[in-house]
Amino acid sequence: MTATYTSPAPKFDLSSPSPTYKLASGHEMPIIAYGTFRSAPGEVGPAIIHALQAGYRHFDLAHVYGNEAEIGAAFQRAFDEGLVQRQDLFLTGKLWNSDHDVDIVPQACDHSLRNLGLDYFDLYLIHFPVAWKHTGLDKPSWGASELGSTPLIDTWRAMEALVDKGKCRSIGVSNYPLLLIHDLVAQARVPVSCNQIEVHAYYARESLVNYCLSRDICVTAHTPLGGGVVNNQTWDTPIPLKDPVIVRIAAAHKKSAAQVLLRYLLQRGIVILPKSIKPERMKENLDVLDFNLSEEEMKEILALDKYVSYKTNPNPLGAFLGGPDAFSADGTDIFD
Repeated sequence: MTATYTSPAPKFDLSSPSPTYKLASGHEMPIIAYGTFRSAPGEVGPAIIHALQAGYRHFDLAHVYGNEAEIGAAFQRAFDEGLVQRQDLFLTGKLWNSDHDVDIVPQACDHSLRNLGLDYFDLYLIHFPVAWKHTGLDKPSWGASELGSTPLIDTWRAMEALVDKGKCRSIGVSNYPLLLIHDLVAQARVPVSCNQIEVHAYYARESLVNYCLSRDICVTAHTPLGGGVVNNQTWDTPIPLKDPVIVRIAAAHKKSAAQVLLRYLLQRGIVILPKSIKPERMKENLDVLDFNLSEEEMKEILALDKYVSYKTNPNPLGAFLGGPDAFSADGTDIFD
């Protein structure tokens, strides 16, 4: 017999023409974002304009991507030409690992805002749950990086101060496992609005996703297609886009494999941030609100999950079964 477990329903209305997620902070966030990772100099600015023209209003940014200034110039052009106004947009920024020191956090936020030509972030995230030694705001550490000494909770307190000062409307984290985000939830004064994580058809992460949703923490998928063709070409890893189950379901709905993968996450209550510099793909990634995956199709895709936890000694996985904090049929994987 399959165990029952807590699986919260999506907190947004997919029948709405422009669905949004109401964050724990009370602010509304569009559920489809445009990602700017791996956007080369000279291509990200035009891509931002194309994305705005396609209808994107939520943009995911990060200092370490090295493209904030070009993105800021594109936003300014859009404002000047009347394409959008600042209040029409939801903009997410991220604090890099080498900027965790308490006195550096506000400086890093201001540095990014200056690069972008903005006064505030709608959402600001701790990029990874690890502190590295500070290497300068213009030189985010990557390569020969050294661990820092600032506890994560101290960095979070500095993030909370950004909310108090109006620099950020909502704050959250990225790439936090269940163990760490539960510890943060227990200590946070300003609620954790978001956990941006890798989650896709090959990495379902039921324990972490359902935990977050049960605590009113928005889950955002930063790799909704499983890394896509780039990961396949770089590391020869299998990708959901080519999975026969996904291809078959896509054909049945007259949709692309990418659209099925994105819709699958949305029906799990997960916000998505696909990325493409091709205008036709941008539009395709937005066009996921006019069909539904059946319960059986959702189960088929969930069964594609390839994750296996080898943390078996010990892992109190089954101890949660029978209670409200069991978030998968096996219990709750605290290492997820």
